[in-house]
Amino acid sequence: MVQITADDWGLFQSLNQDPAVISLCFDEPSPEAIKESFESRLPAWNKSSDHWLCLTMTLAETGEKIGVTGFRMAEGKAEVGYLILPKYHGQGFGTESLKALLKWASEEQGIQSFGAIVTEGNVSSEKVLTKSGFSLKEVVPDAYEIGGKLYADHIYSYESIALKQTV
Repeated sequence: MVQITADDWGLFQSLNQDPAVISLCFDEPSPEAIKESFESRLPAWNKSSDHWLCLTMTLAETGEKIGVTGFRMAEGKAEVGYLILPKYHGQGFGTESLKALLKWASEEQGIQSFGAIVTEGNVSSEKVLTKSGFSLKEVVPDAYEIGGKLYADHIYSYESIALKQTV
């Protein structure tokens, strides 16, 4: 995984427009909003950055980029997220990339606390989180609207082992 570059625009745009990717994440953003979101992720990232660290997922065998993963820092906690091209759904790439991201963030950046918010019904994303060590902490009813329908937010949390050992 490497930080997103200007060359990754096509991948980012596809991920943010494909109904199979976004249907349980968010309404399709405008082209301008997608471009703004993409450009906000391009500057070099460090732990005090306000923008998302956005990394591309790449197949080792072919070099094909298949999705993005990353996080943004808020109040000392890293909020994780990931989007994967539909033809790669269900093959374990989300879990593999999230575990690698957590390991890197914890060991190299000293980040110990992670969170994720998943829209009700996004069972695949919830499986990725639980396989990666996250626990469901809270369900907030009618918290998020997609396509004119209200969904509950499922709020997950993960504390790295280093933090657990010091508590």
